[in-house]
Amino acid sequence: MVAMLIDREQRVVAANEAARRYFDIDPAQLPASLIEVTLEGNLVSALRAGVPEGENDLVHHRRTVRSKLVPGPRPGETLMFLTDVTELRRLERVRQEFVANLVHELKTPITSLRLTGESLFREPPAKDRRWFAERLVREADLISAIIDNLRQLAELESGAPVYESSTFDVVELIEQLDVVVQPEASGLLLSVRDRGPGISPEHWQRIFERFYKVDRARPREAGGFGLGLAITKHLVQTLGATVSTQAAEEGGQVFTIMLPPHVLTDA
Repeated sequence: MVAMLIDREQRVVAANEAARRYFDIDPAQLPASLIEVTLEGNLVSALRAGVPEGENDLVHHRRTVRSKLVPGPRPGETLMFLTDVTELRRLERVRQEFVANLVHELKTPITSLRLTGESLFREPPAKDRRWFAERLVREADLISAIIDNLRQLAELESGAPVYESSTFDVVELIEQLDVVVQPEASGLLLSVRDRGPGISPEHWQRIFERFYKVDRARPREAGGFGLGLAITKHLVQTLGATVSTQAAEEGGQVFTIMLPPHVLTDA
């Protein structure tokens, strides 16, 4: 936990080791003003407000901290304790987005199932009943596919072995797809290119998140559920490998997997 002792003039007179690492404080330069030490105006505002507990965004450090103020050992002094909650808040946002996206993905097929079922109650002509039945099966299959993908993700995240090792002819794979295999000192670089419209750079860091879609207007049948790349990322990680993406020089997108040597020798 980050701890700093601040005097009545809002100067940091002492900082523990965690604070020195977090804010890169040189103890020889103390005492110094809080803003000079941390470069964070929000902490100065929190100190002036005197609120015992709160949460602050650190603009310069791009972090989020929970703050606690208690009286110091001498009159006018304040002890400021900071706990970094950046990752906790990120996980909360991911969880909230996950629930919202899951509701969004399930709402459409469930609504379709209900409407189709209600249509069957009205005893449509025989030629229409088959169409309604096919629609029921199709929407049920979509829901089943979402559940199967979520189950696979859960198993991957739990560390359970959800794949079986097998061997195949890499040359044959390369010859029938836009696949490039390149030996590297750190392993084997496997790149797969698509010839679609490509993905804007601002999405590259998020497309491996579950349910994340670049274009939410695309039909589910065309764009999937936004789970395929999430499954790919977790599956790759279970192998000790990494996956990334970038734009292809001639259009489209390239997805690259760096396979470590043990994956290639343990098979």
